[in-house]
Amino acid sequence: MTGNIETVANLTEILKPLDPAGSQPLYQQLQRAIREAIERRLLGPDDALPAERQIASDFEVSRITVRKAIDGLVEEGLLVRRQGSGNFVASRFEKNFSKLTSFSEDMRSRGRTPRSEWLKRAQGSVTPEEALALRLSPGAPVYRFHRLRFADDVPMCLEYATVSGACLPKLESVHSSLYEALEKAGNRPVRALQRLRALLLSGEQAKLLHAREGDAGLLVERVGFLRNGDAVEFTQSWFRGDTYDFVAELSSPGG
Repeated sequence: MTGNIETVANLTEILKPLDPAGSQPLYQQLQRAIREAIERRLLGPDDALPAERQIASDFEVSRITVRKAIDGLVEEGLLVRRQGSGNFVASRFEKNFSKLTSFSEDMRSRGRTPRSEWLKRAQGSVTPEEALALRLSPGAPVYRFHRLRFADDVPMCLEYATVSGACLPKLESVHSSLYEALEKAGNRPVRALQRLRALLLSGEQAKLLHAREGDAGLLVERVGFLRNGDAVEFTQSWFRGDTYDFVAELSSPGG
């Protein structure tokens, strides 16, 4: 079943039965049952759930109950809605840690639709931390782009990027993709240094990523460089730990 994008024929064969006399509302019982089935791998990535009317019939509940349960799991990022196709178990994303690609490029390569919500877009003077990462002098101009990144309307990443002011003609050059804007300006990074660190999500981060405060997260810090060695971008990206896997191909020194 896992990963084959097949429809689960009957959830009653997988999920715990609901208890109409229980202390929890039925929609919460259904949420908990689906959540546990995903955690136990009884429902795998990209498995399609039956139609909502079928789930309502199988569990003898209203479609409103089913819709409310699924809405909550979509908010959590455990399920995704695909227009015209139905509800699916969310898949974990693999990010090649040794390949320099943008978030938008990664999502499109997996058949997902990327989009962003702007949290901040401003220009100013470099901070000490940014100056150290970008090798800039105190007071040097920079552009800051803070965004919440989505794949198929599921929040995936909280991204704070700082770009050297010399690498973009103006703040408004960046629309949906930072790397596309840098490429147009002739300043797209050709190599980068990346650092991966495990952490616990803060309350604000968890709220934006539809997670819980204290949930496991991943912080990726990246400094991108031009061919001449000049630093272009300093980006900090926070990911939910349950949605992303970072992979890298390794070889022996004599390989």
